Amino acid sequence: MDFSLLKKTAFVCGSTQGIGKAIALELASIGASVVLLGRNASKLNSVLNELDNSQGQEHHFIKADFAFPNELKVKVEEYIEEHKAVHILVNNTGGPASGPALSATSKNYTDAFANHLICNHVMVRELSEGMKAAKYGRIINIISTSVKEPIQGLGVSNTIRGAVASWSKTLSKELGPFGITVNNVLPGFTKTDRLNELLENKAKKAGKTTEEVINESKALIPAGRFAEPEEIANAVAFLASPAAAYINGINVPVDGGRLSSL
Repeated sequence: MDFSLLKKTAFVCGSTQGIGKAIALELASIGASVVLLGRNASKLNSVLNELDNSQGQEHHFIKADFAFPNELKVKVEEYIEEHKAVHILVNNTGGPASGPALSATSKNYTDAFANHLICNHVMVRELSEGMKAAKYGRIINIISTSVKEPIQGLGVSNTIRGAVASWSKTLSKELGPFGITVNNVLPGFTKTDRLNELLENKAKKAGKTTEEVINESKALIPAGRFAEPEEIANAVAFLASPAAAYINGINVPVDGGRLSSL
């Protein structure tokens, strides 16, 4: 099977830590030139220096904040004008704050909608023409298992993630004829700062220790453990590769079997 991404360029959003960083490192390791995108220039530069360039890749980064979609659009346009087309887009950004759906304000929802769906759409609009010209495109959205089963205490996230999944499915039909696939990866409990924060908050609200909540969470997973960020990256790398050309418009849970739904 052909997994090589040599002579392909990949945009990886939210790539300074956690799942995003793991994805960037993995794509570079199989030959892609990677464009990192995040808010912190120092962290972006640090990850840039970790990327494999043994196959002649040229890596770059863009400092931009998903809280400002118009600024993001301008910076991506500037990159495209100066550099070659992008073949792979990984949409990834931190999840909204936790809390019940009813406790969230209208602004909480509109901010999350802008950070996730609107910015994802900006990225696709800016990069899809180059993918069409290259007759190769892979758009991979990092969402959540809440697309299949809402997660208690993540009201805003459950809502917005579902919207992103439906948007993605729609795009898969519109872009499929151009050799572009659009798929979603749904990470389960993964060892990241985001998960640590959620588990600590859950422990405080329940009057339990964080260790107790961690053990309860692991008990829900047939694999009996949390995922490593690299395991999510492996799924993304496959979907980004030539080998996945006929996989389009699907949700791929990477959750150790935790979901009860198919």
